[in-house]
Amino acid sequence: MDAETFLSFNWFVMIPEFIILGFAAALSVIDLFLNRRKRRKWLGVCGLLGIVLAFISLLLLESDGTVILYDTFVFDSFAKSFKALLLIGTAVVFILVLNENWDGLDEKRGEFYYLFLTALLGAMFMASSRDLITLFIGLELLSLSTYILVGIRTKNKKANEASIKYFINGAIATAITLFGMSYLYGMTGTTSLDTMKLVLANVNEPDHLYMLALSFLIMFIGLSFKIATVPFHMWAPDVYEGAQISVTAFLSVISKTAGFILILRLFLTVFDVIQVNPSETMLTALQSFLVVLSALTMIIGNTVALKQKNIKRMFAYSAIAHAGYILVAFSSFSNVFYFDTIWFYLFAYLLMNLGAFAVIQFVCGEARTDNISAFAGLIKRSPYAALAMTIFILSLAGIPGTVGFIAKISIFLSALTANTPQLLLAVVMIGTTIISYIYYFGILTQIYFREHETYHKIYISKSIFIVLFICIAGTLVFGIFPNTIYPLFYI
Repeated sequence: MDAETFLSFNWFVMIPEFIILGFAAALSVIDLFLNRRKRRKWLGVCGLLGIVLAFISLLLLESDGTVILYDTFVFDSFAKSFKALLLIGTAVVFILVLNENWDGLDEKRGEFYYLFLTALLGAMFMASSRDLITLFIGLELLSLSTYILVGIRTKNKKANEASIKYFINGAIATAITLFGMSYLYGMTGTTSLDTMKLVLANVNEPDHLYMLALSFLIMFIGLSFKIATVPFHMWAPDVYEGAQISVTAFLSVISKTAGFILILRLFLTVFDVIQVNPSETMLTALQSFLVVLSALTMIIGNTVALKQKNIKRMFAYSAIAHAGYILVAFSSFSNVFYFDTIWFYLFAYLLMNLGAFAVIQFVCGEARTDNISAFAGLIKRSPYAALAMTIFILSLAGIPGTVGFIAKISIFLSALTANTPQLLLAVVMIGTTIISYIYYFGILTQIYFREHETYHKIYISKSIFIVLFICIAGTLVFGIFPNTIYPLFYI
């Protein structure tokens, strides 16, 4: 590539990525030269600053569909809106990181901070990728960073076990995904999604259609690991339990969002143009598979959560159930589903789930246990934390007046307004949502109606207060005025 061609690219559309990359590289180099005895907490503050700067630069960019690097990187409304989610979520996680309980974690390990940035960078590249190679590189950058973060407490047995399980399952899922991608490349001779779309639009041979359907199923199975859908979910409870709470929060929100970004980019671009017959595309032909997967994910996620006593494992199964809810929108192919419903649900999930994890970090850190009993009598020990957790639980359960209700009702309507109404999914969604009340309200029972061994007051730190304020404000404001969110971030 000559200098003129290199300089002719509109690099301004990659400013958010350059900022994150610059801060991650700078922090890693600075960490090398710091005295081993010095604490690295201020590196987290610098990382948070980088995320804020990247978010500001993102809002200032115009999402006009600019394409650079030979059609491999695009900056459109899809990329801008999902990058906003990733940056907001990671910024909130970073505040939790600064308040992290260092039990079993060396305070002088600076990589704990900038690995979050590299994971974020990978997810951001996935949002703008229009090529199989860049999509895969973004996925691996995210995955490799999170593998290390999960097992960063090297002296903790649960963290070691979680890291090994996460890595092995992730490696297998990556191999499966690559295998499915190889079919697409073999049939089209290109890795560009746009070029691939043009080639596959003319495919009508039965043998070729069979191979494409097989490619779809293989890739979706591989990516189902990333979003933790049944039956590819078994890693989630152990990893959620073994990781630091801030890492668990990152996996539950950012990693899941990145997984759906990849699914939307890849499957809607490629398989929605393949005509199986004059009235049916490849996506609609495989709708039954997606419907069954969504229903099983909602049912198993919510029912297994009923038996959990560990709060992190409970939220792992809750995350699995929420992945099933999002798949309802994806598998319905409703006219109102495209991006808006899924984006809003992920935004709502970000607010209520990160807020809940902030309370979990605060309460479980004080109690030195992850058991649900740690919340017993919280209303007397910390009324503000109890009120905050109540709001987040009500939102996760989908109670009216919260952003969770608006998100779930949007998903529900997408199932009913599809070209072929998905009544089964709508019924399963209602039924499993009712089941979720049992374990969600079980936490509220502990907070309000159970006695605790001690009644000493526990006080919320400044960082936890900031997270709770942001998440409560978003949960209530966007639950009452949901349309106000779109002019802010979905541009």
